[in-house]
Amino acid sequence: MNIDLVRLKNGIDEYIYIDEKLSVDSSYLENSEIDELKNVNVEGYITKNSINDYMININIKGTMVLKCAITLKPVDYDFDIKIDDNLDKIYEEITQNDIKLENTIDIFPIIWENILMEIPMKVVSEEAKDIELKGDGWRLITEKKADINPAFEKLNELLDKEKRC
Repeated sequence: MNIDLVRLKNGIDEYIYIDEKLSVDSSYLENSEIDELKNVNVEGYITKNSINDYMININIKGTMVLKCAITLKPVDYDFDIKIDDNLDKIYEEITQNDIKLENTIDIFPIIWENILMEIPMKVVSEEAKDIELKGDGWRLITEKKADINPAFEKLNELLDKEKRC
């Protein structure tokens, strides 16, 4: 997503409006946990502040298709990302080196980095939420049971007696 900064740089325009549908090359998806990106829309603007820094204010909305942590079936996960920061600072964080913005800028790396940060650690489909996870001699325990030290077990009995009184 190359953005032409010439009109903004020369003071002809106060801002550059962005409203585009984003399509991501499959090579990017291969190296991520995302199976597919659907209906990704980037909307916002780029401005220049009083000290000649470029500021970006965009909103990225869409749906990423991820694998269910239990069944490995595709699950749609909606995301809504807000970016409001200095363009030079964002590029420096992403590329780890100082870059001077010239006449055009590619904002795709900024968008892609923020989409990757939105990936949840685990997604479970609605169908898999009620599945009993157990088999021959095993079962999945999701809640941690508190181990009570035998030395303090008598104290619990005293507390229970006081609660009843």
